[in-house]
Amino acid sequence: MNEININRVGVTGIIPSSDGRLTLIIPIKIRRRGSNKVITLPNGETGRPQKPLDPTPMQLALARGHRWLAMLESGEVKTLTEIAKREGVDNSYVSRMVNLTTLAPDIVAAILDDILPDTITLLELAADPPVLWGGGQRE
Repeated sequence: MNEININRVGVTGIIPSSDGRLTLIIPIKIRRRGSNKVITLPNGETGRPQKPLDPTPMQLALARGHRWLAMLESGEVKTLTEIAKREGVDNSYVSRMVNLTTLAPDIVAAILDDILPDTITLLELAADPPVLWGGGQRE
């Protein structure tokens, strides 16, 4: 059960329960600054909320490819050419971005975690996506 009890200001402690769980008491202050909330610890140190990182170009391309594939699958559009006209981009660009939807799950995870080696370019992945998923060698 998640609950916040505000009853012991300034007291730090641990309360064991009969079922083996522990309750930690940590005195903090939560204040609103603009649209953000700021946590102040007992020593006066404040925690700043992390700003979300801007997506990388590779992440944006992957998202575009999945969005455009979903538009095709749902019947919202009938062809890649129709998507290209709507988006004001070249037909071959749309085709390459949709190719990204066939990438292996480990490659997609590396793109989303931003740990894909710098030697791998978006053009390489989009124009000629890897055929094998299992990490095997082409013969």
